[in-house]
Amino acid sequence: MLQIDLWKRITILLTCVAGLWLAMPNFFYTTVEQHNDAVQAIELGADTPENAALRAGWPEWMPSGLVNLGLDLRGGAHLLAEVRVADVYANRMESYWPEIRDSLRPERETIGTIRLQPSPSDEVHVRISQPEGMPRALEIVRGLARPIQTITGVGANDIEVRAEGDLLIVTMSEAEKLASDERTVQQSLEIIRRRIDEVGTREPTIQRQGSDRILIQVPGIGSAAELKDIIGTTAQLTFNPVVSRGSDANASPGLGNKLVPSVDEPGVFYTIEAAAVVTGEELVDAQPAFDQNGRPAVNFRFNTSGARKFGDYTAENIGSPFAIVLDDEVVSAPTIQSHIPGGSGIITGRFTVEESTNLAILLRAGALPAGLEFLEERTIGPELGQDSIDAGKIATIIAFVGVLVFMFLSYGMFGLFANVALIINIGLIFGLLSMIGGTLTLPGIAGIVLTVGMAVDANVLVFERIREELKTSKGPARAIELGYEKALSAILDANITTFITAVILFAMGSGPVRGFAITLGLGILTSVFTAIFVTRLMIVIWFERKRPKKIEV
Repeated sequence: MLQIDLWKRITILLTCVAGLWLAMPNFFYTTVEQHNDAVQAIELGADTPENAALRAGWPEWMPSGLVNLGLDLRGGAHLLAEVRVADVYANRMESYWPEIRDSLRPERETIGTIRLQPSPSDEVHVRISQPEGMPRALEIVRGLARPIQTITGVGANDIEVRAEGDLLIVTMSEAEKLASDERTVQQSLEIIRRRIDEVGTREPTIQRQGSDRILIQVPGIGSAAELKDIIGTTAQLTFNPVVSRGSDANASPGLGNKLVPSVDEPGVFYTIEAAAVVTGEELVDAQPAFDQNGRPAVNFRFNTSGARKFGDYTAENIGSPFAIVLDDEVVSAPTIQSHIPGGSGIITGRFTVEESTNLAILLRAGALPAGLEFLEERTIGPELGQDSIDAGKIATIIAFVGVLVFMFLSYGMFGLFANVALIINIGLIFGLLSMIGGTLTLPGIAGIVLTVGMAVDANVLVFERIREELKTSKGPARAIELGYEKALSAILDANITTFITAVILFAMGSGPVRGFAITLGLGILTSVFTAIFVTRLMIVIWFERKRPKKIEV
């Protein structure tokens, strides 16, 4: 009996309506995109009349998910950056000096005085005044070594310690350098991703290339220079003890110290201890704010470890100046007035509202562990993207119209049903892409064009099977029912094998290949749904209303 249960009919109809409902915002792309950007800007604190008007341009109760356009369609920026992994070595060894100094101090009777000496970036040189105490010094400092927590570094320590006369030399081990390089690139990759996500760009491509390079492609951004401004700032925040304050830019800071300029006071230079008390890595939050005078500032908050160190230092150094250093410039150097136990504070300076907002974003995303050297940069204009979109539209329309005409001429009324299902199929593809936040690239458009051709395959199999059943003198209802039953296994086999290919392309590929795989995979799912359920539902409803004695397929 040719029939479909009521609950199945309702489910099929609701699925089609939901898919087309989710796809609807793409027909009003610019309006919805401006609405989404305004909502995000208001959430970040930019509640301006202009943003409010743009937000009101699209009803809140309507879906607002869009199919994101890739770099080749929308234009944007392309950067290839190299992470200067060796930058980390000096900072790492510099941070060891306070620990080495504090561990050797109790042994002064044995080793004498200790003095930090000039050294390469991956070493710390310490001179002791009593060389006969060197074995004891080596024993103590070797006790500071930590095992490397990586598979390749099993059994190795992070530092190696040796003596040359009265000079104790601490070196970063080769295994630790390899582990450090890996951590640095991975951390840079994650921080770049967080920074770009913070400014609301859609579907960037951020991936590692080789051992120390990162490819960054961001659609919809104005220029490569703008992208570099977002990700190229190191935003290294540290809190350092102040040794002295002066106006000589060429003054010698002394070993273990460094000379940095003041941001707010031109011509003023601070000598600070190189080893920071607390670093930006221990920040858990940073938000734009205003100080007591109504000037833009940034509130910050440390994690438990940072709050403890910050509180202990302020308790022990009341009355001493304390420098807040951002990218080797003193933003502020307040005098510690009292113990600050809460682990929170405020950074003040000559900021604009935009600068304080950007600084908060950078601090919240985290500091880049090493500098970036940009080896390649390109700005892709929107006219290139528009050309690609227009070419893709033309190709899709030609394929679409060609398939519609062929199906109608070949199968008559049944071909018309297949054509309606094909239109619904395209809507469902865009609805799914909008729901998952997928990115449409030029290869993705190729996947949709291919889907248009493949989508009618299942209907062709069914209709040809119905023709064969009609030739055996079976009635119309029985022919239609057997046509769907006997064609089902062939439909599933053909589409499952193609879907497996799409999954492999997605898993093994990257960038444009994944875009093609996503649209192809979603197209297979929607085309099977529309062929097996939607077309069949339309045929059943038509048959129930007309009750024809004969049908022509």
